[in-house]
Amino acid sequence: MALKQIYMVDTKNQYLKIKDEIDSAIKNVIDSSLFIQGPAVKEFENNVQNYLGAKHAIGCASGTDALQIAMMAANIKPGDEIITTPFTFVATTETIALLGAAPVYVDINPDTFNIDTSKIEEKITPKTKAIIPVHLYGQPCDMDQIMEISQKYNLYVIEDAAQAMGSLYKGQKVCTIGDMGCISYYPSKNLGAFGDAGMITTNNDELAEKIRMITAHGSKRKYYHEILGINSRLDSIQAALLNVKLKYLDSYSDARFDAAMKYNEKFKNYFKTPYILPDVKHIFHQYSIRVKNRDKMIEFLKQNGIPSMIYYPVPLHLQKAYKYSYKQGDFPVSEEIANDIISLPMHTELDNEQIDYISSKVIEFNNMK
Repeated sequence: MALKQIYMVDTKNQYLKIKDEIDSAIKNVIDSSLFIQGPAVKEFENNVQNYLGAKHAIGCASGTDALQIAMMAANIKPGDEIITTPFTFVATTETIALLGAAPVYVDINPDTFNIDTSKIEEKITPKTKAIIPVHLYGQPCDMDQIMEISQKYNLYVIEDAAQAMGSLYKGQKVCTIGDMGCISYYPSKNLGAFGDAGMITTNNDELAEKIRMITAHGSKRKYYHEILGINSRLDSIQAALLNVKLKYLDSYSDARFDAAMKYNEKFKNYFKTPYILPDVKHIFHQYSIRVKNRDKMIEFLKQNGIPSMIYYPVPLHLQKAYKYSYKQGDFPVSEEIANDIISLPMHTELDNEQIDYISSKVIEFNNMK
């Protein structure tokens, strides 16, 4: 039997397995015509609360909006400083900049690719208002140390869990450890919508009320605007289909983990395989390794029908729009990893034959002279 086409993320075949359930959920919303803030949204929010063990889960239009809304709820103002990582998707810094605040970067741990918690405290100033740890690739950050530092300096902790819904830190779901958690339901995520969608979580009643107001133009009551807000709502169709897929999230994460362990077994004699912190559940949103001659490997894999991606080729402190006063060499670990990291196909539909083929081609290229 011929090898099935390999996708970086196979959202179509995942959908086909539960097509009837999803189609029915979407049809129910269309039949109801309750497209904005309909019952499907409240049902999904309640189910996420129960799944995570969070007191509040508030839908919004995207993971990027979730970050901005969380910072607005934390009253981040122009001139404030936010500590975060330079090795992540641009949304983390973009939203800081949109509020007029300044990102203060801390380099990453070379094993986990997450923020190096041992270097956070030295970056704190009187202007520091929050820490945004990014649970990159689906692995939680070292939250004990982050929470200890935040409590010492009275800082907000806003978890960027765009890639990590379902992961565990010492038995506790991410998004429930800091003051707020931010989730993306972009289609390629472990729990993916059919478009943009996001969510903010918190256990704080006051923050939850403020978040709900911000998402609805700063109002509790229509046309009465009490605070500055934006228009960022999770629409009912996305909520309905996410509600179906939420039932399968743990099995999706387990399938990714199993695929990652198979990659690890194939690569153990050739590459440093992804490190997993003790006492965490890594959900492998991405499977990433560091390789030599990355650009040539990408082309070789492409010629052999294997997609790959670079997450991320340019650290945020070197991005033209967000350099501030930073320069090459300021965060050497992030810069080094950005030069040689590569992500291989990782999704719920990978089969053993595909993993064998992908691994063999990666190793074949690595062994070329």
